[in-house]
Order: sequence, then structure tokens, then C-alpha cells
Amino acid sequence: MGFYTRTSFRIFGMFSDNLGIFFPELGDDIKRAGMQISTDEYISIGVMTSALVLLLEVPLLSFIFGFLFKSTLISVLTGITASVALSVLIFYLSTKYPKAVMGDRSKKIDAMLPFASLFLSTISATRLPLDKVFKIFGEKSRYGELTKQIQVMNTDIEVFGLDINTALKRAVDRSPSKQMREMLWGVLSTSIAGGDVSRYLREKAEDQMDDYRRSVEQFSHKMTLYIEVYLTAIIIGAIFFLILTSLFSGIAGIGGNILVLQGLIIFVFLPLVSAIFLLLIKVSSPAGE
Repeated sequence: MGFYTRTSFRIFGMFSDNLGIFFPELGDDIKRAGMQISTDEYISIGVMTSALVLLLEVPLLSFIFGFLFKSTLISVLTGITASVALSVLIFYLSTKYPKAVMGDRSKKIDAMLPFASLFLSTISATRLPLDKVFKIFGEKSRYGELTKQIQVMNTDIEVFGLDINTALKRAVDRSPSKQMREMLWGVLSTSIAGGDVSRYLREKAEDQMDDYRRSVEQFSHKMTLYIEVYLTAIIIGAIFFLILTSLFSGIAGIGGNILVLQGLIIFVFLPLVSAIFLLLIKVSSPAGE
């Protein structure tokens, strides 16, 4: 526990339980996001950060609003109101941050899951015990976040002495990916019922591969749309705008103002729009990269 976390919990820990009632899913989100912190500590950090922002923003915003309003009282009241609203927004966003991290991890796992399921089915076809199957997978596989999840499960078995069924249940509770949770539950149910785990994993991998192909196809359609919009509306539009403004500046004799506007288009607007398009592509990508 770091200094900031200890200080936050010491000051605001008493309020954590009461605030935690309003965020019932926060504990599971923190665990599935892989954050090594308790719910009470996380809420305390959020409250501490919001309080610091409030203390810093009140004088700053009051000073800024002093230029807009003649009355000092109105400036101070407006600054306090805006600071409180900003602090509440920051605290609310902090409670959503674990879910965002969990979503990013889930996307990475889902992208690798069809291939991992096929690998697991191949190993389990050797009729090794289930704990040995996952041990070999954890040692030999290179599926990023998904491999880490299995390695943690192997640690539960080897270090803490849990049986494979209990370790699978804990892995289900920990996993940020809904698809991975479903797969692990299926493995657990099939194993308890005495079924063929290898066959289950092979059929699951086929279903997951079909879903993956559909997501890649959808992504290719989105990429086509994004490229058409980017080239037609942004690049060609910007070039057309620069040509027109150059012509009008020569006719009207207002070259100085036009040069500033053109500079903003080239050095601010185009890089900003390009960054937004890159973000859209990253969000739409099946692998999230």
C-alpha cells in the first residue's frame, strides 16, 4: 500500500462502507480489472482525489470567474459550484475506471480465446489430468492476458493447494471476459459430469472462431467506411478549403488572417481529427489494438 493510498484510507476510510453501498458492482470490477486494492481503499482514493481537486479549483475558478462577473460574491459562488460539480464528476469517473480497464482486458482475452480453446483441446486430448492440462498451457502458451489468467489459476493449485474445481471457480470469478467465464464454467461442468473435456473445448473453439470471423468481417466494413470518410470529408475537404481560402485571400487582400486560419487547419484540425480516427479504429478493432 503506497503513501497516497494509506493517507486516503486513514482520512476517508470511515466513509468507504457508506459510499460503497451506491456502487455494488465496484468490488467485482476492481477484482476483474486486476487491481491489487480493496474496494474501501479504492473509494478512499477517489474521495481524496476529489477533495484535493475541490480545494485547488475553488480559488482558481473563482479567480477566473472574477474576470467574467463584476460581483466578487457571484464569482466565488460560481467557482465553488463549478468546483463541486467537477469534483463529483471526477469521483464518478473514478468508479467507472475499473470497468474500463476490465473491458480492455476482456477484449484482449476474447481475441485470443478461439486459438487458446483449440490449444487446450489439443492438450486435453492426451487424457492428462485437468490440472496438468492447464499447467502445460500456462507454461507453453503465449496468449498475453489470457495466459496470465491461467497462470494465476495454476498458482492457486500449486502454491495454495486448491483442487482443480475450486481453482476453476476462482478463475471464473476473477476473469474479466464473459466468454472466458463461460468456457471455464463449461470445462468445470463437463469435468464434474465425467464428460469429454477435449471434445467440449474443440466444439467451443469452433463456435468462438465463427464469432471471431464475424467480428473481423464487421471490422473490415467499418474500416472501409472510416477510410472513405477520412479521405473524402477530411483530407479532400481540407485541401479544397485551403485552395478556396488562398484564392479569396488574393482577391480580397486579407492574407494575414487567412494564413492563421490555414495554419490552424493544417497543424491543429488535421492532427486532431487523425487522432480521433485512430482512436475509433483502436476501439473497433477485435483485438483492441
